[in-house]
Amino acid sequence: MEAFENYEVWFITGAQLLYGGDAVKAVDAHSNEMVKGLNSSGNLPVKVVYKGTVNSSKEVADTFKKANFDDKCAGVITWMHTFSPAKMWIRGLQEFRKPLLHLHTQFNREIPWETMDMDFMNLNQSAHGDREFGHITSRMRKPRKVVVGHWDEKGTQEKISIWMRVAAAWADARDMLIVRFGDQMNNVAVTDGDKVEAEMRLGYHVDYCPIAELVAVQEKVTEAEIAEMMKEYESLYVFAESCGEGGKNRGQVEKAARIEIALRKFLKAKGAKAFTTNFDDLADVDQIPGLASQRLMVEGYGFGAEGDWKTAALYRTMWFMSQGLTKGCSFLEDYTLNFAGDESSILQAHMLEVCPLIAAEEKPKMDVFPLGIGGKNDPARLVFTSKTGEGIAATVVDMGNRFRMIVNKVDCIKPKPLPKLPVASALWIPRPNLETGAGAWIIAGGTHHTSFSYDLTVEYLEDYAEIAGIELLVIDEKTTISEFKKEMRMNEIYYMLNKALQ
Repeated sequence: MEAFENYEVWFITGAQLLYGGDAVKAVDAHSNEMVKGLNSSGNLPVKVVYKGTVNSSKEVADTFKKANFDDKCAGVITWMHTFSPAKMWIRGLQEFRKPLLHLHTQFNREIPWETMDMDFMNLNQSAHGDREFGHITSRMRKPRKVVVGHWDEKGTQEKISIWMRVAAAWADARDMLIVRFGDQMNNVAVTDGDKVEAEMRLGYHVDYCPIAELVAVQEKVTEAEIAEMMKEYESLYVFAESCGEGGKNRGQVEKAARIEIALRKFLKAKGAKAFTTNFDDLADVDQIPGLASQRLMVEGYGFGAEGDWKTAALYRTMWFMSQGLTKGCSFLEDYTLNFAGDESSILQAHMLEVCPLIAAEEKPKMDVFPLGIGGKNDPARLVFTSKTGEGIAATVVDMGNRFRMIVNKVDCIKPKPLPKLPVASALWIPRPNLETGAGAWIIAGGTHHTSFSYDLTVEYLEDYAEIAGIELLVIDEKTTISEFKKEMRMNEIYYMLNKALQ
């Protein structure tokens, strides 16, 4: 899987030649020092590359053009060291197609009260120049993130870091191939959508693959490969007695290992970053590939059940954003409700496919049980409960005239034991509470599948929606149903008018 090392963010400083060559040299020196400081801070996941000071329309256009066609460039940070006339940015901004961050800062932290003269004031005009740049990006309706703060402060760098993670994940998604084994679950609407529009808007390419193609790879998996995979399983997980050497279910774990090996080979050969399965279309696959899906999510492969390609893609993107963070993410599904007053909650699980990155247990349990769906043999799976703590649940739905992202802040709490439900699970209270949180989600048309993360915050997905140009609805501790409905109605008008004007 790709990492942040494969990307870089360009830093472009705006100035002009009005103040002479010495001023340009000073601007350049300050910019170099700032970029060096940002890279050495340890707070940024992506390398910042200084691309010089631009002083004319041609220099701006040339630099942005190069950024567009450089695969390593995930986005551009702009900063106006001094006054940079905004007309000179028009051509470049018209052609620029990557994420943009406008950093409103200045080289010096404080005003040098005792020594500041006109030369200093003329040179250090970020308070002035950034407003000029802000005007032209607003007039051009250019999506961007604005970060305000001193460049050497941790808080400022953390906001830049969030945008960097999102910009890199956006770059990763621009060529995302999603493999679908089988189609949607019959007659299900919310997990489907316009795949052509998704490729135009979000970069996703969705390909159907007959399950027979996976079976052909599965048949070539060797016993030696299976034995090696079983050793890996035994080092990472606690095996139920029936799954150990000589146990009655040992063979089912070995068959699950065969499926995982084949699926990983298949996805690598295709160059796919995400996949979906459907329990109605398994052909000669011994069991639902739940264990394989759980483990492949750990490696960053997006997963969606029953053909849900949008959630598979979103999981991959959220996993990519959270690389290097420690709490974990997973595909999840709303299963059943627990009405308990202020503690009313939703049990999150699935038949099998929950990612062990969110497990509270150091070593999840490997076990085999009947499933009662899919008509296949008893599948192996990892059983665990999730960590407790704050997280976000997100989904993308197709509203016909636009894609809508819905994000709900949730609090995962400790569940009671489920001795007769041998699956991985999480229990959460949607904010502000079950009644409002679940009600708003349903009013917004949200899916029963979600991509969940402990590490990411709403700000990450706000940045993502801004870059992608899709609608964003947030459900949190401030949400009320009446205000939420008003927001949705206003959004409907906005998108209808926007489409009419195109």
